[in-house]
Order: sequence, then C-alpha cells, then structure tokens
Amino acid sequence: MVYALDEAGKRKLKFLYRQSGIEYRYSTIPDYSLPANEWRFFQATENLEPFPNLEQRMQWFRENAAPLSVQAIRQCLGDVPVQKITHLITVTCTGISAPGLDLELLELLQLPGTIFRTSVNFMGCYAAVHALKLADAFCKADPKANVLIVCTELCTLHFQKKPTIDNLTSSLLFGDGAAAVLVTGNDDVPGWKMEHFFSATALKGKKDMAWELSSSGFQMTLSGYVADLIEGDFDKLVCDALEAAQLNKEEITHWCIHPGGKKILEAVHNSLGFTNGQLQYSYEVLRDYGNMSSPTVLFVLKNLMSSLDKGRNSRIFGAAFGPGITMETFILSNQ
Repeated sequence: MVYALDEAGKRKLKFLYRQSGIEYRYSTIPDYSLPANEWRFFQATENLEPFPNLEQRMQWFRENAAPLSVQAIRQCLGDVPVQKITHLITVTCTGISAPGLDLELLELLQLPGTIFRTSVNFMGCYAAVHALKLADAFCKADPKANVLIVCTELCTLHFQKKPTIDNLTSSLLFGDGAAAVLVTGNDDVPGWKMEHFFSATALKGKKDMAWELSSSGFQMTLSGYVADLIEGDFDKLVCDALEAAQLNKEEITHWCIHPGGKKILEAVHNSLGFTNGQLQYSYEVLRDYGNMSSPTVLFVLKNLMSSLDKGRNSRIFGAAFGPGITMETFILSNQ
C-alpha cells in the first residue's frame, strides 16, 4: 500500500472505502490497475520517488484531456454538425496550459477559428452550472447561438502520497470524467428550457473546501465540516432560489444534486426533509463514477432526463457545491 499505514490504519481505510457508496471510478492513468512493472505515470519504487511533479501531471493532462473531451462531445452532438457550433465553453480545474483545451478542441473538431471561446477554470464541482449560466446568457443575447459546453476533469492526476485525511479522502472519492452539453437559443428545437439560476456563498466554510497548486500537483482540502454546512444552509438556499424564480417546492418534480460524497447527499436529504428516492440518480452516479468534479452533476442530469416520460411536464431543480463554499443552482423544465 502506497500510504504505508499500520494495520489499524489499513483497516480504517478499508472501512472508509466500504462506507463511501462508491463501487467504480475511472482514470486516464492505467497504473492504478496494473502491476508495478507496467506503470507509465508513477515510478515503480517503494515510495514512488521521484514523485510526479506538476510539469509531468500537466503534460499528462495535455495528452489525455482533449481526446476524452472529444468522446463526450461526439456523444452529445449526435447528428448535429460541429459547423453549427457558435460558442465553445471549456470547463476544468485539474489542468491548466496555454494554448489550452479550448484550442486543442478547436483543432481536433475542425471548428472555425472565428468561434467564440471561453474557459471556466478552477471553480471546482459547481463549474458546470456556471458554464450553463454563461451559455444561457449567450443564447439570450443571440437567438442563433449554439453553445457547446464540455467539462473535463482528470482528478486522479493529483494523487498525493502523504496519508493526511485530505489526501485519503480525495483518493477514495475522486475519479476522471468528461461531459458535454449543447445549449441553443432556438426555442423551436426540442429540449429542456433553462428557467432560472441562483447562487450563494457560505464564506464561513471557505477554509474547509479548497483546491491549490503545488509543485507535486494540485492539493485538496475537504473537511468533514462541509457536510454540516450544507445541511444547515441548503434548505434556505433552495427556498431563496425558488422564491427568486417565483416557484415553490411542490412545483419541483425532480432533484439533480451533485454527489460530492455520500455525506453531502445525506446532508441534502436531511436538510430538505426528503423521505426516500428523491436523490436516486445522484447516488447512482456516485456509485458508478465517484466524484469527477465539474462533469458529475451533468452525469446525474443525463441519467435523470433519460428516465423521464417525455410526454409529461417536469421541472428539475439542480445544485452543485464547490470552493467558497459556493452553492450554485439551476431550474430546468420541459413545459
């Protein structure tokens, strides 16, 4: 075991894994499931030295983020030709370079050099909602806009070997993934309407969820106090968001909550007084993928939308959480 824990520590870590609610996670790094003599990212030494530095991790990001993004985009667009895309929004908090992911995708997808490009970086798990807000603003400004959003995170690049509680939590929770969304200003196109966005920041928790660069990769701070903050504040956030949208809870038919972890979902469940089943799709994504940061809430949204009767009016309330602590919400409807 990389952490070199004693027997009591190993038992505790195994218990945490069993209690995490996560069965599968994915990584672009093959080393995690290969024997040491086949490793490509880490050194096959007892202490992993020389440990991958930031340059090596960013090189791996540059080699793997764009191909994974293209897969997500192809699945999203289907038969829609890429030539119809007018705006491109790339979202990530696990890799940074210039030229960046947006230009790589422009080249790989053969998008016109005149396309409007913007990047959402380092916002963490709520960044997909922020990107949806930007896309909504673009489409309101130009009804002919077709905005492509792609959220791509390679969280497992930033494995840290010191057995601190933050590193242990990150190692068991985060995985890699990408998701794409197409937002159009054309009201005649079938799909879900973005009705409202709302955000709030609980600054009292700004030190409890953080994501910082270091010479050995990005460092996560994620304290157990985050779940308590969310449980205490989330119901008020929902009520404020619904009031701003001139809606009430009874008008929400489905809930799309970012599965930041099992305790986060339990906190939301308790805060809203749910009975059972309202967070089914969040728990399923957590089980099957872990927390992938920004794409995760879009995975939940996809599974939720796929399960709904298209002939029945539905309204989805979505929320995601990130550093700050920032809580971002959105409301979608097919009415």
